[in-house]
Amino acid sequence: MTVRGDDAAVEPATVPERGRHWTRTAFGTVPIAVASSIAVTLNLISPAQAMPPQTAEHPREKTPTTGSTRIAPAAPTATTSEPRTSTAGTPTSYTVASGDTVSGIAARFGVSTASLLALNGLSWKSLIFPGQVLALGGAAASAPAPAAPAPAPAVTKYSVVSGDTISRIASRFGVSTASVLSANGLSSSSLIFPGQQVTIPGMTTAASVTPVSAPAPAPAPAPAPAAPRPTASAGQVVALTEEMRSNAAVIVRVGRQEGVSDQGIVVALAAAAQESGLRNVQYGDRDSLGLFQQRPSTGWGTPAQVLDPERASRAFYGGAGNPNPGRTRGLLDIPGWSSMSVTQAAQAVQISAFPDAYAKWETSARAWLAQLG
Repeated sequence: MTVRGDDAAVEPATVPERGRHWTRTAFGTVPIAVASSIAVTLNLISPAQAMPPQTAEHPREKTPTTGSTRIAPAAPTATTSEPRTSTAGTPTSYTVASGDTVSGIAARFGVSTASLLALNGLSWKSLIFPGQVLALGGAAASAPAPAAPAPAPAVTKYSVVSGDTISRIASRFGVSTASVLSANGLSSSSLIFPGQQVTIPGMTTAASVTPVSAPAPAPAPAPAPAAPRPTASAGQVVALTEEMRSNAAVIVRVGRQEGVSDQGIVVALAAAAQESGLRNVQYGDRDSLGLFQQRPSTGWGTPAQVLDPERASRAFYGGAGNPNPGRTRGLLDIPGWSSMSVTQAAQAVQISAFPDAYAKWETSARAWLAQLG
């Protein structure tokens, strides 16, 4: 049969011509709903044909782009945006819904945006997604603002020790490496040093201590030296320990063998003092090792080679005696190095994240060279 929307007529295939004419005449004068009811009563059409269903058009959803922390588009999910609560009724988490921003969620639950970011290991540039669960830290949900704002939670300061890395410190405190880098304005290529204070985000105490309950870090391949790493300030001469004196003597001897001037040897001594404290350490940033913190992954040699003080010194000086020809550039390979300052020349070889740090060792380096000859 055929149903036409223009005159709402029904043409059953089995109705004779005379009956079909009567149907057109009768049905053309009544509303379509009444006509459909009559047609069902006379068994001319089935109920499903009498009232064809209509499909509603779904509205298009726009992806929100507002807020300092953006939310990425995602397919609709069955997750709910209501916060999860503890047995005491205090919300502990919130499931992100379409249109949410971190700042909006923080305002809704009465917490600061910065603490919400830190608690979830996010930065100001992080994206959040519908269905993602954010920890709220037990803040009261939708509660009226108190008369006086609660003070922001204090942060923990951790004092770096020999052998530490940012990832190891983050793991010790149970936070993400990215959040520690962000809280301290560091990048993945930044260096840290013993005695440096590192902020641990999302903590509730301000004591500069290592948490007692935290798991102990993996032991270093070699035992840590009894004395702390020496520090220097401009104009101060740092006294050499036996270990430092032994390594400084190697640097001076190799420099003399390669025909390096006193200025070049001072540069090498200052560089080694800054990078390792004149100790042949078996750890460092990423895969850095030894006196000059040379990296096997960037062509300075195998781990065993960069831990050889004599070979490491030859690699630092470069020139004709460079053990890595065509792969690494030493001091003697840098045009005009002799007219540079000590810190400029050392930085040209080391390419450190702290290019001015070598300057404070110049006074000590000159005194050491005078002692060692």
